[in-house]
Amino acid sequence: MLTKTSFTRCNTRRPSRPAVAYNRLKLLSRATGHLNITREKTTMARAIWKGAISFGLVHIPVALVSATSSQGVDFDWLDSRSMEPVGYKRVNKVTGKEVTKEHIVKGVQYEKGRYVVLSEEEIKSAHPLSTQTIDIFSFVDSEQIPLQNIDTPYYLAPDKRGGKVYALLRETLSKTNKVALAHVVLHTRQHLAALMPLESAMVLVMLRWPAEVRSLDTLELGSEVTKPELAKGELDMAKRLVQDMSADWKPEDYRDSFEDKIMALVEKKANEGKIEDVETATGEEERKTADVIDLTELLKRSLGSKGAGKAKPAAQKKATKTSRG
Repeated sequence: MLTKTSFTRCNTRRPSRPAVAYNRLKLLSRATGHLNITREKTTMARAIWKGAISFGLVHIPVALVSATSSQGVDFDWLDSRSMEPVGYKRVNKVTGKEVTKEHIVKGVQYEKGRYVVLSEEEIKSAHPLSTQTIDIFSFVDSEQIPLQNIDTPYYLAPDKRGGKVYALLRETLSKTNKVALAHVVLHTRQHLAALMPLESAMVLVMLRWPAEVRSLDTLELGSEVTKPELAKGELDMAKRLVQDMSADWKPEDYRDSFEDKIMALVEKKANEGKIEDVETATGEEERKTADVIDLTELLKRSLGSKGAGKAKPAAQKKATKTSRG
């Protein structure tokens, strides 16, 4: 009989972060004006993925860099009696007993209370093929992408002699006011993405699949909202209020007040000696990308080929399967 497994907090001696030192680093960084806080000092952003942009017969080697960083206060759970870290353990929801890893399988609920169990091999076989390419399949007007479909942005940097053709694509998108729609596989998951210019660089924005976005019809808006009867005076006053409150975008002025107050309290209590000692237990290989050959010739061949959008670049690497880690 299969039963569900849940995670519960338990007292454990797993190694924990040096929280006080990290919090002081955040406070120091705030005082010196650095907004992006990391636990380690870095000189430049590290590429999290390397591959190539592919459209027609053109191949542009690029490196993907995260455009955002997670902020906020990191609260760790501690046992108030011993100040030891509190962690997780897997528990059978029916018996309440701990379940070891070798007895856990993955299942999808098919009907209420009934599951279809899938093996790791079956799950791996469903993963999309990873070709290390951002496959452009269409160009659309930038205004056509709904705001609710936008998810996570990533910076794209040229890699391995790809600067010129990278700049060409960026300028072409900018002058035509177009956005490139593409498919890309990251960490065994296929994504719908939009490639767009941003100043002197390009950004790859992960998009939510249309099936993941709910329609506005779910709000069931009434006619007082969809077809309002507004007096001219009301509109004029609202417009004046907007004009009076209009300002420039100043990101340095927008801060998380909760984080500021918590970190100020942490620093205050630390300076007063109110610090608890927590007891704890005691070269990435670069992927190959296709070389950039004569750009003009590739563009001519792409335009002249009826199936250019589906063409496979000659130097494209053989697709390989990846597995979920």
